[in-house]
Amino acid sequence: MGAVAGACADAGFEVFGSDSAVYPPMSDFLASKRIIYFDGYSEANLVATQPDAVIVGNAMSRGNVELEAALDARMTLVSMPELVRSVFIQKHTSVVIAGTHGKTTTSSIAAWLLANAGLPTGFLIGAITGNFGIGCRAVPDSSNGFFVSEGDEYDTAFFDKRSKFLSYRPDIAVINNIEFDHADIFQSLDDIKKSFRLFSRLVPHNGLIVANGDDENVRSILQNPFTNVEYFGIDSDADWKATSIHYGSSETSVEILYKQQPYMTLRTQLSGKHNVLNALACVAVAHRAGLSSQQIQDGFDTFILPKRRLEEIAVWHSATVVDDFAHHPTAIAVTIGAAKQRYPGKRIIVCFEPRSNTTTRNIFQHELENCFDAADEVVFGLVNRPERYPANERLDTDILKAAIEQKGIPCFVVGQEHAGNPQWGGVVAKHLSALLTPNDVLLLCSNGDFGGLRSIIRNESGQH
Repeated sequence: MGAVAGACADAGFEVFGSDSAVYPPMSDFLASKRIIYFDGYSEANLVATQPDAVIVGNAMSRGNVELEAALDARMTLVSMPELVRSVFIQKHTSVVIAGTHGKTTTSSIAAWLLANAGLPTGFLIGAITGNFGIGCRAVPDSSNGFFVSEGDEYDTAFFDKRSKFLSYRPDIAVINNIEFDHADIFQSLDDIKKSFRLFSRLVPHNGLIVANGDDENVRSILQNPFTNVEYFGIDSDADWKATSIHYGSSETSVEILYKQQPYMTLRTQLSGKHNVLNALACVAVAHRAGLSSQQIQDGFDTFILPKRRLEEIAVWHSATVVDDFAHHPTAIAVTIGAAKQRYPGKRIIVCFEPRSNTTTRNIFQHELENCFDAADEVVFGLVNRPERYPANERLDTDILKAAIEQKGIPCFVVGQEHAGNPQWGGVVAKHLSALLTPNDVLLLCSNGDFGGLRSIIRNESGQH
């Protein structure tokens, strides 16, 4: 929402906003865009600003006092995806990157390849991008260009429970993978697949779907496509196929075939098999946009990962600290694998904080027991807001600990006696400080602050 607000301000709109506990870097970003925001929600905020439209984020629900006042006053309510479609996508070529995993990285690569090649490119990406330093911008000029969206399958707003990506009018759609997630929104894998199937049907006849051919769930929703489909893959027959993959500590090289003919040898600093698939999808998008193989390589040569994607953030107690957003079991497993590739011979200590609406429940109890198999040690933080679920539905980290230690992997769990302490990350910091050596990589997997652990690391290491 903050990134979209900044892009709207750049586009000439007068933007105000309401939120709670806005802190750096977002507060600094909003100030740089001269966006006035209110700390907290009140009818007075609407009276003071008299907005033409109220953009409602999907975190807002009935009962919020400002939302109730907007409804009572019959103000125009618009969801964030609706705004993006009408203001930013418009008649530009819409590239939408969808999938359970890898959306942010793949969207960032695609946007950079297009922009680096000189094509007018706007984007909406759910992170601070490494190359652009922002998460959203309009297509830079009035000519026809490309708008790249990270296509989130999560719901749109309290009044629109459809997936966000259904609003983005895709001309080129990438479907990276499909797995069960977002248990608060979807009831089953079939429920998720239905949403992706509807998304695929939005692509026009003269458009293109770029789909992961190695993923059976992806193939299953594209049985009767209404547009051209190009599959990418490593292990399956695909239009875009990666062969002769060499994983190095500083570079991955891969031979790419297009329709069984040599297309290019790609070199990238990205690590892991999952990033080979992400790269293949972006090569297909770039090819469709008219880029040459040299332009594609130039883009990869200068690509910078977005924040919190295998990002080195500090050296703490002589260990290298790497921050990553991974929170789904599959994403955790491939992230650990990528860390093993990037830091050969190092001990990988993985800290995982169950925070998402799915991993805080026991839906992935078994999957979480197995996704840490490549780690050398595992640390579990407290389950976030466990009171939302009865005991028999919550993730049980003690069971996880027992299962992981049975495989010979040391495991530390923050005890429930610390549940009342919002800064329980200090317990983890104390455990790690006695454990870490210069040969260690500390991998933080969380979409939060790990009970204050990340802040402790930054403060004590001098990385602010």
